Amino acid sequence: MAKQSLLTDFHRSNGAVFTERDGWLLPVHFGDAAAEYESVRGAAGLFDLSHRGLLQFTGPDRLSFLQGMLSNDLRPLKTFDGQYATLLNQHGKVLADLRVLCALNSLYLDFWENLKDRIIEHLNRYLVADEVEIADRSGDYATLALQGPNAETLLRNVTGPADLPAQLAHHGMINLDGAAVCVVCASHTGEPGYDLIIPNAALESIARRLTDSGKQFGVRWAGEEAQNLLRVEAGIPRYGIDFNEDNLLLEVGLEHAVSFNKGCYLGQEVVERIRSRGHVNRKLCGLLLDGQTPAASGDAIQVDGKEIGRVTSSVVSPRLKRPIALGYLQKDFWNAGTQVTINRAGAQLRAVVTALPFAG
Repeated sequence: MAKQSLLTDFHRSNGAVFTERDGWLLPVHFGDAAAEYESVRGAAGLFDLSHRGLLQFTGPDRLSFLQGMLSNDLRPLKTFDGQYATLLNQHGKVLADLRVLCALNSLYLDFWENLKDRIIEHLNRYLVADEVEIADRSGDYATLALQGPNAETLLRNVTGPADLPAQLAHHGMINLDGAAVCVVCASHTGEPGYDLIIPNAALESIARRLTDSGKQFGVRWAGEEAQNLLRVEAGIPRYGIDFNEDNLLLEVGLEHAVSFNKGCYLGQEVVERIRSRGHVNRKLCGLLLDGQTPAASGDAIQVDGKEIGRVTSSVVSPRLKRPIALGYLQKDFWNAGTQVTINRAGAQLRAVVTALPFAG
């Protein structure tokens, strides 16, 4: 049976239509995906990200252990700092992308919940003599996201004169409806925004308060359909869609999640070998398509009838008013302006390589 957000009934009362994805029942839309998209671009949108997972690391060796397991450098992190990172296997392939949050006496990893079992199993395999305790806090908290140019205005209308984090992945604690809520500076759309990591007991009351307060700012709840449009326009790859355990870190465009100066970590030798060589053999690129037909995941990208890559995501962009796609291309075809075709069910869609993001 699919897992459900504690807000499922609340969403139904707001007109949500649901689908199952990654083992979760998620809102596809709240009656009008186009209006939800426009709300995020023009005002702000609310996302239910209850399908995020959270692990807490305590113990004197927590920093040294995670420093040896993750691709980014955790040593500079101070309390309330954060950063993006990836978990790699020994071959440099990406097992998960995640966010590291540094608390007073803990480090937290925040990630898509369907990756949790893999992450825990992998970390426990290498946890031998380290004094580290790993606690699964996924069932104690849920995440709501505010995204859009009015996200800060809405949040301040609810929180009052609280200090809000200004750097991506940095965070702070606020008191909201009597609950200690972690506010993380986050963008899932190319727009400014925040994630609120909320104790489950306070989730519905805070969701209702944000909904009511947001009406004066043009805020809507946005489902998976609008979120995906926004994500692809922003050129943000999604694990399980645009990359997985078959991909090398540097193929995916996650350079903000890696440090080339931190020293040894699992998979580092492969990452450094690729960097010293100067390039990977393929990487994720943007494509602008002609016409009004989007591509589909797995469609072949071709030049002169020869396959040079595959599409991973494609949507019709409301902002650009044309189809766009993310896909992997061989290194000779990365330059912006390169003309390609996409084989969509036997039809040939013309496209041109373009820099990412498409819009933000």
